[in-house]
Amino acid sequence: MATNAAVKELLEAGVHFGHLTRKWNPNMAPYIYMERNGIHVINLYKTVAKLDEASEALKKIAASGRKILFVATKKQAKDIVSDKVSAVNMPYITERWPGGMLTNFVTIRKAVKKMASIDRMKKDGTFNTLSKKERLQVERLRAKLEKNLGSIAEMTRLPGALFIVDTMREHIAVKEAQKLNIPIFAMVDTNSDPRPIDFVIPSNDDASKSIEVIMTHVTDAVAAGLAERKSEKAAEKEGKEEKAVSKKSETATAEAPAKKEKTEVKKAEKAEKAAVEETKTEAAPAKEEKAPKKETKKAAAEDLTKIEGIGPKAAEALTKAGISGYEALSKAKPDAIKEILTEASSRMAHLDPTSWPKQAKMAADGDWDALKEWQENAKGGVE
Repeated sequence: MATNAAVKELLEAGVHFGHLTRKWNPNMAPYIYMERNGIHVINLYKTVAKLDEASEALKKIAASGRKILFVATKKQAKDIVSDKVSAVNMPYITERWPGGMLTNFVTIRKAVKKMASIDRMKKDGTFNTLSKKERLQVERLRAKLEKNLGSIAEMTRLPGALFIVDTMREHIAVKEAQKLNIPIFAMVDTNSDPRPIDFVIPSNDDASKSIEVIMTHVTDAVAAGLAERKSEKAAEKEGKEEKAVSKKSETATAEAPAKKEKTEVKKAEKAEKAAVEETKTEAAPAKEEKAPKKETKKAAAEDLTKIEGIGPKAAEALTKAGISGYEALSKAKPDAIKEILTEASSRMAHLDPTSWPKQAKMAADGDWDALKEWQENAKGGVE
């Protein structure tokens, strides 16, 4: 975990090495410790603090069930990111950033579905009916799609966060995430602008050792979040099973006296008819008491980020404004939602909440399949 990251460990990995002083970005001044031999040196104490902060936030996102998209297309980061990230089952881009990956997500999903349809053709034998030339073309297309989009095949909706190595190189990804209000985590060197980044990790983004040590701490945090989510689900399942067992035992204890009463009634019938009538009148309320009271289920916590277009910050703003559940959101007017978001942060002014009440209504009704289908066909949460 990042909380155990020692300055010595980062120092040995060369995380403190920045760029030449003439290439620096003045906005990185708070994170620079000193200048030596014409090179800026990053303050590793601040790196440790920021790494702890970023790791905690990533842990929470992973525990909530949202995906974190890792982006690193530079040569020295490709293999490290793919190895570390695939171990925690998260999506990643290591070839090239496809333009509109986030803002035109519907089209990207179509390309992924095309890859799945080719696989189906191979399974059902349709592929073998094609001519040799057509088979070659399809195989080349499949290989190209696998290379560029194979790592995001399981990402069926927009990610909950973006982790970027070298924001200068991945500036398009930064702009797309900003437009959709997706939180950005990034390794930021002394030549980069930290202002668009939500969680800055000041570090050397060129050396493979530096990238590896930061990625290790980050993926460990994500793995911890996933383990936490798994344990919560297991505990919830156990709780339901215990509840079912206790309900059965309550029913059994409620039925036991009723059986005893029946035997007594039969004995009383043989002795005297008048006693039978009295016993029946006494047994009647007992039957009514037999049925155990239904326990009112506690409403499960509703995660507004399941609505396409709502990020963690937008969800927080809505909750503060009193819109904390799907039912409340489904009744809210888009203009009122827009006003709440704009007041909370000017960075959320671009969000379009037109479809949010519609999505919330489907979520409130428990129609998750229809909501998922709508989100897959919608463009960034907009019809």
